[in-house]
Amino acid sequence: MLENCRNARERWGGVSELIDRWLRGRQELLVHYCDLSGENDFSQTEALKQKFIRFCEVLVDYVSTGHFEIYEQLVREAREFNDGGLELAAKVYPRIEKTTEEALNFNDQLNDRALSEPDVKALFEELSHLGESLESRFEMEDFLIEHLHNVHGDKVAPA
Repeated sequence: MLENCRNARERWGGVSELIDRWLRGRQELLVHYCDLSGENDFSQTEALKQKFIRFCEVLVDYVSTGHFEIYEQLVREAREFNDGGLELAAKVYPRIEKTTEEALNFNDQLNDRALSEPDVKALFEELSHLGESLESRFEMEDFLIEHLHNVHGDKVAPA
């Protein structure tokens, strides 16, 4: 039994650290989002474009880490504990994937092109929609973390 506990800690102990780093990335994303959403002078197109570019860099990093690192770990953990987590993930992941598509589509709108004031205004309208999508995504991610990882905390906690 002690060996099983050690094996679990070795397998899953790093997952919490990975999730913590990812959630710090979420916080950085929110800071950039709030910074952008507080803008009201759309005439500074080049400065705003640079803010949008930085926001998109953080956005793409965040969603990529989720898909290629976090979700993979959560599914592995769900598979290991075999307590219904895989079925739960199968229901939630497609909804998260939709928000990923929205985030990537938003990022693609910049395309290394010059932005006019109307382009910037349109980006701000899309940013508002993206904010709603991200809020939904964060709720789903938190739900998955709670039900696919935190629920096993007593099984992987240090002895």
